[in-house]
Amino acid sequence: MSSERLTDDRPSGASRGRAAGLLAALLLACAVLLGTGAPARAESAGPGPTASTIAGALATDPVYVDPFYSAAVTPTQQRALADQIAATGLPIKVVLVPLKKGDAFDGSARALASVVKERLGLRKLILITTDDYGKWLSGTEWPTDAHQTRDAAAAVGFLDELDDAGLAARVGRAVELIEDGNGTEVYEAETAELDKKYSARPENDGSASGSFGVPGTLLVVASVLVLAGGGVFLARRRRSPRHTAFAFPDAVFAADEAADEAGLRRRAADELLALGEAVEDTDGAATPGLGRALDAYDAAGRVLDAARGLPDLAGVLALVAEGRSALAPAPGLPLCFFDPRHGTAVRRTTWRPLGRRERVDVAVCEDCDRALRARRSPQVLAVRDRGRTVPYFEVPAARSLWAATGYGSLLSGPDDTLAARVGSGEFSRARRRAEDHDAAGG
Repeated sequence: MSSERLTDDRPSGASRGRAAGLLAALLLACAVLLGTGAPARAESAGPGPTASTIAGALATDPVYVDPFYSAAVTPTQQRALADQIAATGLPIKVVLVPLKKGDAFDGSARALASVVKERLGLRKLILITTDDYGKWLSGTEWPTDAHQTRDAAAAVGFLDELDDAGLAARVGRAVELIEDGNGTEVYEAETAELDKKYSARPENDGSASGSFGVPGTLLVVASVLVLAGGGVFLARRRRSPRHTAFAFPDAVFAADEAADEAGLRRRAADELLALGEAVEDTDGAATPGLGRALDAYDAAGRVLDAARGLPDLAGVLALVAEGRSALAPAPGLPLCFFDPRHGTAVRRTTWRPLGRRERVDVAVCEDCDRALRARRSPQVLAVRDRGRTVPYFEVPAARSLWAATGYGSLLSGPDDTLAARVGSGEFSRARRRAEDHDAAGG
């Protein structure tokens, strides 16, 4: 098999330059959009503090505020929080740092809490930190969650009184709930009311276009996203973590819009090249899945040639994964439903979008599965549609092969493949409809 095709798939210097310019513009836009509140994920915040730095500061002050949050939590507010904590008599510490992949905690609030606790060496500790996403807070308590810390920290994201509140006010309210010991009660009341409100909406009559393109699930995600005045909502089912319902923070989408498209294009081209080499190394006809692997290789090349942005480039990754799975002794799971960039899924789980009774079986990576079980929003691949930033799967299926298939999670059976759909022209037709939609002004 010739590698000429694969070499041609690599982005040109001009396209890399255009992508870099777009990236810079998007990063600036995100900075403006997020400047008035707590940043979702500080992509330009630098390497960030180490656990030792944080623990050292907490030895003399119960509130650690990274300089990145200096506008959101002023020195005066920090002192007020310290006084409020002292008045509770509880071992509460607050750590407000921007989290991002590649930092000392790999962007994980859970890792941040664990490492800081280890550095502090305290047996009893109540720790409030920034969460992985947006204006959420994360709460952890040792040795047990006696003060309902986890729910208290999560509850502040639902309170109407805090819709326009800053980070300091949210932390202060979390401290109040922890002191009162009623975080779970508040959390359950607010999320139950929210779920009741959206479950009471009239059922779609079926005339609207859905997102999945699968019988019985066409309307499943039509209302997964709820953005009201910048508020974000998350609902849970305490005794059924596999059936979690939630919406996605708008700030996460803004961060995704500024993702490195040029970098993903290079990654997609490299993975496509690796798939071609893997096909060349097979024993030909003696490999049962060779035909499917070749179909996936060809389809991935076509998608890469025509890719318009992150969703299509993620589709290349999904097609490459499909090709590799075809070469494996046993078929594997597709890439993560919520964002294929997360890698191969580790299990399938049943997910119910907020305000819907229907449930969908999707493949998820370890991080997304953990987020669902912890009643948090997984990081999702976001796109612009009709002037809004939405999960890719909320785009009507007629305009997105990826929404129709969930990057492989929503295929109907072993004979229904991403490669077959690309080969039948579904990707091209969906792309033309999307272009017509954009030209018509959405």
